[in-house]
Amino acid sequence: MKYRNLGRTGISVSPYCLGAMMFGAMGNPDHDDSIRIIHKALDAGINFVDTADVYSGGESEVIVGKALKGRRDNVVLASKLHYPMGEDPNQRGNSRRWITTAVENSLRRLQTDHLDLYQIHRPDPSVDVEETLSALSDLIHSGKVRAIGASSFPASDIVEAQWVAERRGLERFRTEQPPYSILNRSIEREVLPVCQRYGMGALVWSPLGQGLLTGRYRKGQQADSHRSGYTPQHFSDERKLDVVEQLIPLAEQAGMPLTHLAMAFAIAHPGVTSAIIGPRTMAQLDDLLAGADVTLTDEILDRIDDIAPPGTDAGPNDVAYVPPAMSNVGLRRRPVAERSAV
Repeated sequence: MKYRNLGRTGISVSPYCLGAMMFGAMGNPDHDDSIRIIHKALDAGINFVDTADVYSGGESEVIVGKALKGRRDNVVLASKLHYPMGEDPNQRGNSRRWITTAVENSLRRLQTDHLDLYQIHRPDPSVDVEETLSALSDLIHSGKVRAIGASSFPASDIVEAQWVAERRGLERFRTEQPPYSILNRSIEREVLPVCQRYGMGALVWSPLGQGLLTGRYRKGQQADSHRSGYTPQHFSDERKLDVVEQLIPLAEQAGMPLTHLAMAFAIAHPGVTSAIIGPRTMAQLDDLLAGADVTLTDEILDRIDDIAPPGTDAGPNDVAYVPPAMSNVGLRRRPVAERSAV
């Protein structure tokens, strides 16, 4: 496996990153089987593992910690924080108070004394980014964290964080973890160019389009949303399914499964460092590993561009970050008194 530079950190990582979201109650509850999957990925040359405290309420980190016993030094280990880890309102978010607690909890579950990459799972508009970066900088200086990153940050938030870090003399985000697939290419417009401008590594998640690019979900067929973890509405988006129906014959003509086409597309972008795979079973891992060396020709990439134009989304990204200005109606409308006065 050919390794790539993780931004300008000097860390070398595999183009496939093993995502651990499916290890534990959210996916595969069998710890021993999950550990076997992790070991097989490492044996295949994957040296990058990404998890988060919120995955199965910390169970994913526990499984990863057990799997890495005796192999920790050869693995680039990443985790994330932000989402609620309890009923207490302070057991979540991007505050210094929570960051200093969350990292200790993650280190304990992972049975390690440091994280190679610690990421903010989502933006938190209620917290000054200077406070977040200051707390993360202290973790780097203490040796508990080697590098810091963000996940699903809009381009403007990425730039703001870079500027704040420079002006305040703080450690800066070295990576960004955005969603990216043939079906959702909007990060090509600003997020990926911004990452390239600041020398940040990009670890893209959901390269299989939340399962739609496996080829298992077709137009006019009933999807098993219970097994997939997504809603029926997700698999009935006609715009996305139209793209899938055009990609399937393209993959067949190229002599490869749709999953291999989708993964090879994700890591072909020069701004992408690694694509995160999230197998729940050994069979899923085997399928993805079989396509690890696939390289798409310019002709195939051009045809993909014709089907799913660059910088566009075939349909809404159901699991992407939605900024408050979009999710909070009150931020888009003037008060009634002000409107009536106009």
